[in-house]
Amino acid sequence: MQPMRRESPYPMVPVDEAQRIITAHATPLGVEVGNSLNAEGRVLAEDIVANTPLPDVPKSAVDGYALRADDGLAARRVVGELTAGGSGQVIVVPGTAARIMTGAPLPSGADAVVMVEQTEEHDGIMRLQQALRAGDSVHTVGQDIASGDLVLAAGTVLGPAEIGLLATIGRVQVRLYRRPVVAVLATGDEVYEPDSAIGPGGIRDSNRYALLAAARAAGCDTISLGIARDDAQVQRQAILDGLVKADVLLTSGGVSMGTRDLIKPLLAELGTVHFGRIAFKPGKPTTFATIGDKLAFGLPGFPVSSLVSFEVFVCPALRRLQGDARPERPMVRVVLAHTVVASPDRPEYQRAIVGWEQRRLMAHSTGAQGSSRLLSLRGANALLLVPGDGRTYAPGTELDALLTGPLQ
Repeated sequence: MQPMRRESPYPMVPVDEAQRIITAHATPLGVEVGNSLNAEGRVLAEDIVANTPLPDVPKSAVDGYALRADDGLAARRVVGELTAGGSGQVIVVPGTAARIMTGAPLPSGADAVVMVEQTEEHDGIMRLQQALRAGDSVHTVGQDIASGDLVLAAGTVLGPAEIGLLATIGRVQVRLYRRPVVAVLATGDEVYEPDSAIGPGGIRDSNRYALLAAARAAGCDTISLGIARDDAQVQRQAILDGLVKADVLLTSGGVSMGTRDLIKPLLAELGTVHFGRIAFKPGKPTTFATIGDKLAFGLPGFPVSSLVSFEVFVCPALRRLQGDARPERPMVRVVLAHTVVASPDRPEYQRAIVGWEQRRLMAHSTGAQGSSRLLSLRGANALLLVPGDGRTYAPGTELDALLTGPLQ
C-alpha cells in the first residue's frame, strides 16, 4: 500500500505579501465621541484645530516687574502688583513699573518684563541692573498656539502631552476611533487551564493568556473564549460565538497538518482564507481569514510562534483597526554582539535584547531560539530579522531589527 501523501493546499507566501494582504482588510472601525481627559492610548478620528490663540493676551514669562523698555536704566516707581489669577487693574506710564508674577497678563502701557533677580526695590522704588528691549520675558499672543493652528491630526495616538493639549484648548469631547474587541480561543485536547491538574502529555494554556495580554497592550478590549477540544462542531461553535462578540478572532493551535488540526478547514467553511502558510520562522502555519467583515488569525500552537506571529502580523492590523496613522513597530539597524546562524530556507525573527553600547545599537540573543521555548521572549525587546540564506553572521555584522519594547 502506498503511503498517504499529505500536502498543504495553501502556497507559502512571503512575509511582505502576507502583510500586504492583511493591510488590505484592516481598515479603521467606527467612530465614537468620548471624553478626551481619560482617552490615553486612544486614537483621534478628527483633526483638532485651535479656535483661539494661546496665550490669548501678552503674559509675563517670569516673576519680576512689568515696565516700559524705553525708560532705559532709570529708576521706576512701583505702582501695583499683578498675579496670574488676579483681576487688579494697573497702568504703567513712563517712570513706573508693576510687580508681576509668571503667567500674569501684561498691564497696559508695559512692553517688557525684567526678572526679579536683576532688580533691587527699596521704599517702592525699583532699580534694574541692565537695560531691556521691548518684548523681553513676554509671552506674546499666539506664541504657543495661533488661532487656526492644527493642534493634533486625525490618527494621533493620545498620550499625556496630547491630553494636556486638548485640556489646554478646552476640548473635553473628541471623536475617537473605536477600540477593536479581540476574542481569543485556545484549541486542543491536551490543553488545560493554568490552575488545573494536567494529565500525561498535557500542557497548560499559556498562549491564550499571553495573546489576551498582547491584544490589550495593543489597545484592544478582549474576550476569552476558553479552550475548545479537538472536535469540529465544538470549535465551529466557539468560532461563531467569538465572531458575534468581537471584531477580531485569534485562535491558538490547530493550524498545522495533523489530523486534528481543524482551524483552517473551519475558517474556509465559514469565510475566506487569504493565506494559510507564511515563509518565515517561527510560525509558518499562521493563517489569515475574513468572515464577513471580521478578521480571523489562526496562530500556531507553539508559544513563541504564536507571540512572534502576533507581533509581526496581528499587532499592526489591530493598530490599523483603531485608526493609528503609524501602526508599525519601529525598524532599526543593529550590530550583532554574537554569531547568528541563518536558516537555509526561511527568514527568521530571532528574539533579542537591543540597547546602546559604545554609541551603537547592539543586539544580544536571548538564547536558544526554539519555537516552544517561551524563555526566549523573556526580556526581549526586539525581533532580529535574519535572512533565510543559510549564512553565518559574525559578531559586528549589521542586521535589521523590529523593536517591540523600550531600549535596554
